[in-house]
Amino acid sequence: MPLTSDQLARLTRIAKKLRYHIVTMIGAGKPGHLGGSCSIAEIVAVLYFYKMRHNPKDPSWPDRDRFLLSKGHAALAQYAALAECGYFPNEHLGTLKELGSILQGHPEKRRTPGIEAYTGSLGQGLSIACGMAMAGKIDKKDYKVYCILGDGEIAEGQIWEASMTAAFYKLDKLVAILDKNLVQASGPIVERYDTNPHPEKWRAFGWHVMEIDGHDIQQIANALDQADHVKGRPTMIVAHTVKGKGVPFAEGKADFHHGIMTKEQYQLARQLFEE
Repeated sequence: MPLTSDQLARLTRIAKKLRYHIVTMIGAGKPGHLGGSCSIAEIVAVLYFYKMRHNPKDPSWPDRDRFLLSKGHAALAQYAALAECGYFPNEHLGTLKELGSILQGHPEKRRTPGIEAYTGSLGQGLSIACGMAMAGKIDKKDYKVYCILGDGEIAEGQIWEASMTAAFYKLDKLVAILDKNLVQASGPIVERYDTNPHPEKWRAFGWHVMEIDGHDIQQIANALDQADHVKGRPTMIVAHTVKGKGVPFAEGKADFHHGIMTKEQYQLARQLFEE
């Protein structure tokens, strides 16, 4: 169903707020994963504030939906969402990567409330998501498992083993989202290790596949809602996104996969997302 105007406005504001937190967590003069965090802001906003069943007061609630950020270097987007949901106070966002902080450079399950798995090593998140979805199927639970993948990450062979596994075991509670932002740390993906075509490959593996604009909140919500009705196979949502979306000097730039903002760039980026 179409989102109401109030829902659309609220989710748009939240995505903007997530980008604000991403920028402020990184700060000036320090390296941080700006590009891949900003490219998933709308997707993360829709998942946490529209789609998923979860309880910040009880992060281990057995019937919660699970979210795996397989491209764990984009953890800033998830940390921002967790703080906005109330899993921990916003003040923690200012401690990113500090010694003893609950927020490190990649997600850590035992350190951060709301994190489901350690996903620092690329290529492993989809396998973990398969295991969670399979456990839910065995236990006759109806929770969904959502997993965001990076389009550079899917060069890892383990991704395709997990894809075959998910289809073979008919894991229809598993929804993967491919953040197709076209750029990895060292440059354009098509020049480094071209894994295209993506929709055709996942269809061949037996998945239900949709393609969307990954910055269009209504399209994201529609795709996630449609996935609820898919039976007997997992769902892949190929989301076309822009690396560094919303930050003009970073959009589409490999330099800001894990780059350093100058003081002037930092101040500009903050101003873009301040309310």
